Amino acid sequence: MAEQQPSALKPGQVHDHGPNCPVEVYDTRELLVRDDIMQKARELAGLIFSSDEVQQFRKAEDQIKGNDRVQGLMSTLKKKQKELVAFEQTFKNPTMVQKIEGEMDDLQNELDGIPIVSQFQQSQADINYLLQMVVSIIQDTVAEKITLDGARPEDPESCDE
Repeated sequence: MAEQQPSALKPGQVHDHGPNCPVEVYDTRELLVRDDIMQKARELAGLIFSSDEVQQFRKAEDQIKGNDRVQGLMSTLKKKQKELVAFEQTFKNPTMVQKIEGEMDDLQNELDGIPIVSQFQQSQADINYLLQMVVSIIQDTVAEKITLDGARPEDPESCDE
């Protein structure tokens, strides 16, 4: 998004393109960071943080951090990912790439078979769903209000009219 040029006008003032040009001037930063909107967003974030979904996620995350087997598998998987990149890009060895991919699949399957990992993945999906639902409700509500309040004056075709 292009930033508007600095103006001597205050937000909401009509700029000086002629007497028939009622286009208001706003500083983009002021539109993006309205205090009342930011305060409501913080309140909503607090509500989301205290939700069962987030609390379940935090609990599962703590259990994963404290599980040596899970941490070892994740560490090995990360090493295999680095090896894979090296054999793909540097050594250009498709045979080793295929072998490492198989090893990574085995490691991932082993990780996925651990109940706490499944719980963690499910809690991530639940939080993502919750966040997407909140965003969707906000979008739908704003769009509905725009449609209902849609009777607004037409913009001039040019500032010279």
